[in-house]
Amino acid sequence: MNDTTYTEAELAELDSIARQIDIDAPADRVWELIARPGWYVNDGTVEDEPDLRYEGDVAVVTEPGVGEYRFRTVRLDKPRYAAFRWLGTPFRPVSEGTLVEFWIDERASGGVTLRVLESGFSTLSADPATWLKEREGNDRGWTDELAAAKAFVESGTAHADPGA
Repeated sequence: MNDTTYTEAELAELDSIARQIDIDAPADRVWELIARPGWYVNDGTVEDEPDLRYEGDVAVVTEPGVGEYRFRTVRLDKPRYAAFRWLGTPFRPVSEGTLVEFWIDERASGGVTLRVLESGFSTLSADPATWLKEREGNDRGWTDELAAAKAFVESGTAHADPGA
């Protein structure tokens, strides 16, 4: 991406990532996972008991061997919508990062569709090359994380309700 020049319209479109996956589980079970700040900080497998602590209203998730990730809960609307703001990562200490939003939509055929939208990459740096590099990793990552969420929820592992 370093040598590519983008128009303003292309950069605006690249400012967010949208993904979705169908999950064969009830909305309440999917909610148990997505209401947990930073559940998507992992090595490809969702942890049943993550290293999660709170410092005031900031959730801190520690990924072994990597470091701490910080999140602020923006809104929880059980069992359909959850939004979190990335505050910092081991690679980027910022006060306000991207917004990560999740929607749970019931399917007529059973189960749900879990949708994610991460937006605001352009706020991470004035230099598009910098934020596009971070976006590139997350673009690949959301496909993996939604697959991990599906495996975790469909296995019946999700059991705690942090958003209650």
